[in-house]
Amino acid sequence: MNINIGIDEQDRQDIAHGLSKLLADTYTLYLKTHNFHWNVTGPMFQTLHLMFETQYTELALAVDLVAERIRSLGVNAPGTYKQFAALSSIKEEDEIPQAKDMIRLLVEGQESVVRTARSLYPVVEKANDEATADLLTQRIQLHEKTAWMLRSLLE
Repeated sequence: MNINIGIDEQDRQDIAHGLSKLLADTYTLYLKTHNFHWNVTGPMFQTLHLMFETQYTELALAVDLVAERIRSLGVNAPGTYKQFAALSSIKEEDEIPQAKDMIRLLVEGQESVVRTARSLYPVVEKANDEATADLLTQRIQLHEKTAWMLRSLLE
């Protein structure tokens, strides 16, 4: 069935492609955060273990919001590790870093998600896609706050 939501086909495709990158970044950050939650050690263990759990739980909910927005635009959402690896700007870690390096890497990941989200605004604004703009604004606010909280642990 044709989609008639006031956003033309090409704009919906372009927005969905950008959202797919956001989804991949969010999912990759989710995996990294969950990995660090499982493997953190040291004197900050309890604090970081609980903080990382809060963060990966929020990210798990976020991937669903982003994927559902892609589907609302009439495009299939990526959903495999292979697709996410190709789309994500966040690198996976080959080793288990020390706790302070985990924090630094998560700050970098949060900031990467913010940059990816911000990069979508031109096409979203061109298409008058307020729903996606609202989603992006919410994601940016959350990731900027999380990055700030993580950075504060490094000072």
